Amino acid sequence: MPELPEVHGLCMYLDTQLHGAVLTEVRINSFSALKTADPPFTELEGRTIRGVQRLGKFVCLDAGGLYFVFHLAKAGWVRYTEHPSSAGLRMGKSNIAARLLLHRPSDDAHIGVDLTEAGTKKSLAIHVVKDPQDVPGIATLGPEPLSPDFDLDALAGILGASSQQIKGLLRSQSVIAGIGNAYSDEILHAARISPFATAKSLDQATVTRLYDAMQEVLVGAVNAAAGKPSSELKDTKRSNFRVHARTGLPCPVCGDTVREVSFADTSLQYCATCQTNGKILADRRTSRFLK
Repeated sequence: MPELPEVHGLCMYLDTQLHGAVLTEVRINSFSALKTADPPFTELEGRTIRGVQRLGKFVCLDAGGLYFVFHLAKAGWVRYTEHPSSAGLRMGKSNIAARLLLHRPSDDAHIGVDLTEAGTKKSLAIHVVKDPQDVPGIATLGPEPLSPDFDLDALAGILGASSQQIKGLLRSQSVIAGIGNAYSDEILHAARISPFATAKSLDQATVTRLYDAMQEVLVGAVNAAAGKPSSELKDTKRSNFRVHARTGLPCPVCGDTVREVSFADTSLQYCATCQTNGKILADRRTSRFLK
């Protein structure tokens, strides 16, 4: 799933390519992905893109009073092209959920953006709204972890009020916006914290390590994504991981084997030496995990 750094990089790239372009046609190929009916998506046509911004994991295209907002979910992505196809889309017969065709007056270019989603489980969501806050997932977002207002005291307050396990808390969009499964693994590894530690049990020194790790990991990933075209962002993300999706490989910090805990529809990776004092976490949903 694209998370804060990739979505940020994607928005920067799309803003560079789409700013000032006129939406000439909007095609929705998966009406299950379209979550709004009023205003109709056809009202976007003829409008000029004024900017592209990130809100949590959402991408928001400002079309001069209307907003085309989408969430890529687990398997969605964006394909930008300088040579868009004029062929019609067959409903339900493609991995393309939506297609935007645009004209960029600055260089008289006709460009296109496809929203794609792989696999059979379709979760990509599209909203056409007058205000981004009309999107339920945006209205309930927690603070942005890279915002100047998100300081050590802000994180300490969040942790001190929660008995949730730290891995789940970091992934909760209503608590902190933008972090998902991958970067929560990376942040906890950098902070040397067990993914199943209880948030309010962390002492001040550990909270400080967590805050510093969050800034280090996210800022580093954002910088790595900056300036990359959408086609390169996924590979850039994977190339910088230390533990996530590296089960069985050596930890780059201590050399221990990276281990995994699997759940019904997801998994996490960690280093026992760096994070759990050498103890192995049980890989069963019903097991009693290390605190």
